[in-house]
Amino acid sequence: MPEVIAGLEIPETAAVAEATRLIQETTNPITYHHSRRVFFFGLIHAHKLGVKPDPELLYLAAMFHDIGLLTPFSDVEQRFELDGADHARKFLLDRGFSTAAAETVWTAIALHTTPGIPGRMAPEIATTHLGVLTDAIGFGLDGLEHDQLGEILAVHPRGTSRTSFREPTSRGSRIAPKPRTCSSTSSPASSARRWSSASSAHPGRANRTSQEATQ
Repeated sequence: MPEVIAGLEIPETAAVAEATRLIQETTNPITYHHSRRVFFFGLIHAHKLGVKPDPELLYLAAMFHDIGLLTPFSDVEQRFELDGADHARKFLLDRGFSTAAAETVWTAIALHTTPGIPGRMAPEIATTHLGVLTDAIGFGLDGLEHDQLGEILAVHPRGTSRTSFREPTSRGSRIAPKPRTCSSTSSPASSARRWSSASSAHPGRANRTSQEATQ
């Protein structure tokens, strides 16, 4: 039976199960929970926009989108988005996905911090970007159903602080020594207000500001 959280179904496939284990075992809880929230928020945006991304590809893009920030996935010679995209593409191709599917996931990850472009591309690419924006800066947060948001955050809580993302995991993963490149039109203050509003609606659940979010 597929896993369902807040009325949103996680695809029940071998690749999804393997990617979930990989991210849990090789990154850290902050990255894992952030990546899962990105999937759920991306799916919510898809429903609101009336688009239908392939849920498996959206999930894989969400789970791999930030791994380029961590060893052993990082390559300091290129942007972290490309590191994550390269690893995701290899993951898909090694498991028999089509080249087109692998390239869709690659593009979704490579462009997830790029404003203005993903929204004009395939649904998987656009909704990955929107999911990241919602979790990182609170984009569209006011339009989410409070109960649904609360259920997501109860299962996948936000981190205690931004610095916790940079701490090594028990398996020795560390943040890659390169800057993050996400930009947005939302100010830190407006982002904080969005997540603070969610916090008052869900005490103990949505209890972190977007300044504490990871991407």
